[in-house]
Amino acid sequence: MKQKSIKLNFIMNIILTLSSMIFPLITFRYVSRILLPVGMGKVSFANSLVSYFVMFAQLGIPTYGIRACAAVRDDREKLTRTAQELMIINIATCFIAYIAFAFVLIFTPKLHEEKILYIVVSLSIFFNSIGMEWLYKALEQYTYITVRSIAFKFIALVAMFVLIHTKSDYVIYGAITIFAASASNILNLIHSHKYIGWRPVGNYHFKNHLKAVLIFFAMACAATIYTHLDTIMLGFMSGSENVGYYDAAVKIKGILVSVVTSLGAVLLPRASYYVNQGNMEDFKRISGKALNFVFLLAAPLMVYFILFARQGIYFLSGPAYANSVLPMQIIMPTLLFIGITNILGIQILVPLGKEKIVLYSEIAGAIVNLIINSILIPRFVAEGAAIGTVVAEFVVLIVQYCALRDKVNEILKAIHYFRIMFAILISSVCSLWLIKTGMDNFLLLLVSAIVFFGVYGIYMLARKEELVIQFTTQIYNSIKKVVDHR
Repeated sequence: MKQKSIKLNFIMNIILTLSSMIFPLITFRYVSRILLPVGMGKVSFANSLVSYFVMFAQLGIPTYGIRACAAVRDDREKLTRTAQELMIINIATCFIAYIAFAFVLIFTPKLHEEKILYIVVSLSIFFNSIGMEWLYKALEQYTYITVRSIAFKFIALVAMFVLIHTKSDYVIYGAITIFAASASNILNLIHSHKYIGWRPVGNYHFKNHLKAVLIFFAMACAATIYTHLDTIMLGFMSGSENVGYYDAAVKIKGILVSVVTSLGAVLLPRASYYVNQGNMEDFKRISGKALNFVFLLAAPLMVYFILFARQGIYFLSGPAYANSVLPMQIIMPTLLFIGITNILGIQILVPLGKEKIVLYSEIAGAIVNLIINSILIPRFVAEGAAIGTVVAEFVVLIVQYCALRDKVNEILKAIHYFRIMFAILISSVCSLWLIKTGMDNFLLLLVSAIVFFGVYGIYMLARKEELVIQFTTQIYNSIKKVVDHR
């Protein structure tokens, strides 16, 4: 199969990421003012709880499937067999997950009160099980993924404005979020015949996958526990309103994380392919570029949204979410931590077949998160949950770095840390004074972002930062082609 251009994949993933940013910016700004923290908290709690059942139904296949299919993507027969084997496993675990979900829903009074909401949100278990997203990522079909995702988000956007008008419409909001995120997986299943055969090939070898799948499942368990445990514990220990405050902070963090991890997402199938072909030089090259990208992007985003957290929260959710500002400021360092571990864990350790280290790091993060949340949430509520998340992500980073320090120290030494920090300092000084101008939140965010990231980019260009020069050159050439074509 012809290899896709990494630049094209990256551009498509950036477009996908931007759509994932714009959609919640528009919808969350509209919906949060109608549903208020209580309604938003109910939906966030439901999504966090159902994510555990989605995790079980997926059984680690979303990550393992990319590696397994990327290794055989040049052979349609082997690819068909691998995809069918993984799909059968997925369907079986989906059925078991629904049985467990029904049991929990019936025998947990707190959940039974909102059973309609939980049943609606649980559709994500089915949609994710049939979606075969791992197949498309393994084949680097990012153009298809992007177009499909944007189309369904647009439909969901229209549905938000048409159907949600009162604070009692939170169930409808839950249904629309599931539609936007997962319903397109039906198209994935239909479209898959282009790449694999649908006729059962028989003589399946499930044992070839089970050991690796179970390891990836354990990884997914640990990751899901420490990424959603804060919301679950906050919901049980303090109620829906505080979950709503925390969710507003996490929503912004989630948008930014998707930007920071956008390059790593498209490099996993290519990294797995290079390792399978024994091409370690190219593997090291793209890993180094990805780490440099994370530092160059995550560090300024982290600082900017700490400085302008109040304006970001007020613009996105309104003054009713003032209690979300401090949790957002506390949680921002996770942008850098998650960005780095996304490269160390998913792009370096997984293709090298060292997923057990990723598992150990996530178990450590889950344990730390549980302990800190238990201590801090009763006293500090949302702020305590944010602290637990930051510390957990840092622990994950430390464990992965310790396992890879001999392989990544050379790459890390090549990153210009002081250059990045000085650029951020100058950008902060040039933009902070804007807070005193009295501009409304949207205008302030717009102008301050232009100033902050403009100064940052100009300084990096002046210092001849290679990745920034490559990026700006690529944009310039694209614009020039369009102009010349006209």
